[in-house]
Amino acid sequence: MMSYKDCLGIVTYDSEAKLFHGEILGLKDVITFQGTTVQDLEKAFKDSVDDYLSWCKERGERPEKTFSGNLRLRIKSDLHAKLVREAALHKVSLNSFIVSKLNK
Repeated sequence: MMSYKDCLGIVTYDSEAKLFHGEILGLKDVITFQGTTVQDLEKAFKDSVDDYLSWCKERGERPEKTFSGNLRLRIKSDLHAKLVREAALHKVSLNSFIVSKLNK
C-alpha cells in the first residue's frame, strides 16, 4: 500500500514482465501507475496523483468517488436473526445497531 496526499495506491508485481503496477483507490476515475524499480514506482504514483488532482481542480470536480450510504449485505439467516434480537435488546433499529458496531 502506498499513500500520498490522502490517496492510497495498491501495488502488484508482474514477475513475467518484471514490472510493478498499481491503482489508486477511491477515485471517480481509474488511475494507474507502474515502474520497474521501487523508486520508479514511487515517482509514477506521486506523478499520477499530482496529475489527477490538478486535472480535477481545472475541471472544478472532486476527485473522490461518492457513495450513497446504502450498502447491500448478504449474511446467513441465523446471523440476521441474532442481530435483530440484539438490536431489540438495545431498543434500536437493526440499521442503527449495525452502524454502531461498524463504527467501533
